[in-house]
Amino acid sequence: MAYRIMLKRIYRPAEPDDGARVLVDRLWPRGKRRESLALTDWYRDASPSPALRRQYHQQDISHGVFAARYRGELRDRPDCLIPLMRHARLGPLTLLTAARDVDSSHLPILQEVLLAALQQEDADDRESASPPCYLSVLPRK
Repeated sequence: MAYRIMLKRIYRPAEPDDGARVLVDRLWPRGKRRESLALTDWYRDASPSPALRRQYHQQDISHGVFAARYRGELRDRPDCLIPLMRHARLGPLTLLTAARDVDSSHLPILQEVLLAALQQEDADDRESASPPCYLSVLPRK
């Protein structure tokens, strides 16, 4: 199944084809009121940990190191993807961030991991768990 997961800055206006709009940041965007954002959800659990986010924003680590550590955080907490996977299965999903440069933020990494998790789950669903069991019902005596 093909999933449509888009990435945008929170400061861009909502569009009709955005589908579910989910803010995936630990911090609330400056100067924005919740009512003005047309959000479906504010989901912090899939965003980078505060320590990792701080190291990246203070340029203590490179984007490559950030990406590897963030993937590790997501791998260690696979359940944090479930709410986002539910939104993606229902239709288009737009992941939002307040970061100035979406392409160098955590969202492309999250999008990649989310799509891989959805595809893995679809593949697991196609495989039968066990062969069907046919019980013969014997008449009662």
